[in-house]
Amino acid sequence: MLLARIVEDVFRTDGRRVLAGLIRLTGDFDAAEDALQEAYARALDVWQRDGVPGQPGAWVNTVARRLAIDRLRRGGTTALPDVESREAPQNPAPADDTAAIEDDRLRLLFICCHPALPFDARSALALRTLGGLSTREIARAFVEPEATTAQRIVRAKRKIREARIPFELPPQEKLDERTDAVLGVLYLIFNEGYASTDAPTLLRPDLVREAIRLARLAVELLPASAEAQGLLALMLLTDARRSARLTPEGDLVPLDEQDRALWDGAAIDEGTRILDVALARRTPGPYQTQAAIAALHGAATRAADTDWRQIAALYRALLEWMPTPVVELNAASALAMASSLNDALAWMERLEAGGELARYHRLPAAKGDVLRRLGRPGDAAEAYRRALALVTNPAERRFLEARLTESLAAASQPVETGQKS
Repeated sequence: MLLARIVEDVFRTDGRRVLAGLIRLTGDFDAAEDALQEAYARALDVWQRDGVPGQPGAWVNTVARRLAIDRLRRGGTTALPDVESREAPQNPAPADDTAAIEDDRLRLLFICCHPALPFDARSALALRTLGGLSTREIARAFVEPEATTAQRIVRAKRKIREARIPFELPPQEKLDERTDAVLGVLYLIFNEGYASTDAPTLLRPDLVREAIRLARLAVELLPASAEAQGLLALMLLTDARRSARLTPEGDLVPLDEQDRALWDGAAIDEGTRILDVALARRTPGPYQTQAAIAALHGAATRAADTDWRQIAALYRALLEWMPTPVVELNAASALAMASSLNDALAWMERLEAGGELARYHRLPAAKGDVLRRLGRPGDAAEAYRRALALVTNPAERRFLEARLTESLAAASQPVETGQKS
């Protein structure tokens, strides 16, 4: 059991880096994944006999690469000389060319975001290869059947193989056509790390670190993009609250109850500086807007000091960029904090009637919170029950169960006048 956990740790810490290198080496997603899986299987056997090596990630990388090359040789591929020459960078660019960043995962990100692939396929493939998520986890994140997600990934791999999309960064003049897709995928990876849909814990720090690392490279590669800077700022400002989001037992702590002394002040300062540089470009966008919201949270030394009116206004602006039901829900929640619980409730009920968030647990959870604050615990309990029927993350489930218990207890008490707005 201990050995299995060690191998799992190697997968978490080194797996995505190794896989990216294997895809560069073989030019084939499936061949790379097969070689990596066989290397893990060999690790369980060899390490049980000989002990765990000092650098287990390097061991897996070496074995996986040998397996991949052996398979290519056995297959008699004519591409083998090319494959072996990929061990060294080809056609190195001048040192001052930002497109010369040597990073397999960044290259892989741009392949996953090739304009020949549909957006949903790009996202699913990137979450699988760069995020290391299972097909089941990705399906939960997209709120769709697992079979649908699996087909997206299969079709994306086939398209890359058949179109012979090269494993390289696009030339500078073609970067712009992939920028939105690249930033969108990084945003998805970060969000899955910040609030995992299907992991045993709420947080996946490995995904958060990977998203931030790639976002820094994206800023370096796209120095004129205010939105790349905005996304990096958003990640830093949001991740700054990580240490306060869970109790030592792994239970969720809502924003207004977090110990702000645990927030990472250095990350807040860095994120704010990067956001200021982005905003000075005067080319606004959705990531800068979300970063501005996160900066307002970071600037409040107490929950009571939060500028909810400004946050609500920013969410209204964000709706111009991202007119999605999820953003509407966030805007409605901000409205509840800023001014009107009843107006926020009416907005959430319209979202319910629309049906687009029928499988999204955060809609009934947010509605339950508004109903609880309005002094309607019985209705709040019913909303929390609906949220519990949809939630998949254990930490969020425990939080909703506690809210349900509180609401049921309050509903059994004499009725009091609720908060009016």
